[in-house]
Amino acid sequence: MHTFQPRPAHQPGGVDLLLRIFPFLIGSALLLPLSCNQPQATQSSVLPAPAAVHHQLPAGEKIDGLTFVAPPEPFPGNPMPAVQAVNASWIAVVPYAFLRPGTARVQFDEHGDHWWGERPPGVRETIRLAHEAGIKVMVKPQVWIPRGWTGAMEFSSAEDWAIWEESYERYILRFVALADSLQTDMFCIGTEFNACIRQRPQYWNNLIGKIRKNFKGKLTYSANWDDWDKVPFWKELDYIGLGGYFPLVAETTPDVSALRTAWQPIRDRLKAFSEQQGKPVLFTEFGYLSVDSCGWRNWELERGIEGRRINEQAQANCYEALFSVFRPEPWWAGGFLWKWFPNMRGHEGYPERDYTPQGKMGERVVKKWYAGQ
Repeated sequence: MHTFQPRPAHQPGGVDLLLRIFPFLIGSALLLPLSCNQPQATQSSVLPAPAAVHHQLPAGEKIDGLTFVAPPEPFPGNPMPAVQAVNASWIAVVPYAFLRPGTARVQFDEHGDHWWGERPPGVRETIRLAHEAGIKVMVKPQVWIPRGWTGAMEFSSAEDWAIWEESYERYILRFVALADSLQTDMFCIGTEFNACIRQRPQYWNNLIGKIRKNFKGKLTYSANWDDWDKVPFWKELDYIGLGGYFPLVAETTPDVSALRTAWQPIRDRLKAFSEQQGKPVLFTEFGYLSVDSCGWRNWELERGIEGRRINEQAQANCYEALFSVFRPEPWWAGGFLWKWFPNMRGHEGYPERDYTPQGKMGERVVKKWYAGQ
């Protein structure tokens, strides 16, 4: 019997990553690791009778987004024409922070080891160029745990929880202020903190209140694909956000019709939950590697990715199925494709197999659907 493991947060990686986070990793081998017991996917509980949906979006107002990978250095040229060429209307900007295993303090040094695109000057320039091109922006600060996952993050002492909460709040509110100063359109308050939101719900309610006081745009949270129905604070946000990395079909090159069939019960559950909460659903991330069997557990395919067989057709079929199932739904707000390399900078050495559709068959599929066709 197969059990589904939650997808680990997508992470920066490669030699360049090790070089830029090396100061955070010194001595980590001597520290106790965070829990690595990732919760299993479970069946949704019975939902109460649905209420009216307060936020339904016309098809022409979908969030047709791309997740920008922060480049290590300033843009060599304006990356927004390439975004416009695939008819994307939004980008997500992701300034990573780090949490060293066995410690509680979120690490973000805006003058230190982060790539240019993750530091405030790079984030500002990315937002400026996007708005100049008529492209809307979601700022999505995200925590990376080397050899770990935010979904399993928890602490055994009140002192450690206090350290984490204070440092995470400082990190988040730093980018809230930046985002609001540039009239950014949306802010994502966190990504895949499965255990944390269960154990510390009042912290998240308080944090949302502080963000609301300092940010005028829309708010969401990015839940993992297996726990979006367990998040306790959707009523306080504008969108039900989740990563759309559901395992669908395990075949080498999954057929579009088979993928559509696999999506249907998931679509029905999401629709019912949207009606119950009175909020639209947003795929804060979605995407597929361009390798064999990418319609299944992509987080498992990431291991040994450089040795896997390239399969652009599989990736393209997965995009086609997702858009054809969800785009007609008025409760589905759209989503942010994972991931897009501005000027093809910042990749880890295997873009031909990575999640990006750039230069692949999948790019044509994205362009078609983002044009509303």
